[in-house]
Amino acid sequence: QVQLVESGGGLVQPGGSLRLSCAASGRTFSIVAMGWYRQTPGNLRELVARITSGGSTNYADSVKGRFTISRDNAKNTVYLQMNSLKPEDTAVYYCNAVTVYDYWGQGTQVTVSS
Repeated sequence: QVQLVESGGGLVQPGGSLRLSCAASGRTFSIVAMGWYRQTPGNLRELVARITSGGSTNYADSVKGRFTISRDNAKNTVYLQMNSLKPEDTAVYYCNAVTVYDYWGQGTQVTVSS
């Protein structure tokens, strides 16, 4: 199994920045990709950004140029740097790890509001 612990959410003004962290533990050697998803009430969870074990990344069109996903293999941690935040980025953000199964963190709230 893989356990994921997220941190870094909070309240920020439009145009501000936040960095989310996701620390993985357990069978981390089996992880082939990690990513961040977000969800708002009444909507499906959507992919924000993902990074594979080979380092390839992909982003939702809505965050390209503003968000950056990165990882620290030594710490088994993935980061999501979010810049130029907009009110529509407000959501619960979930960390995801993919092995032969999908694992999810508990979610962290990001609120962008003045």
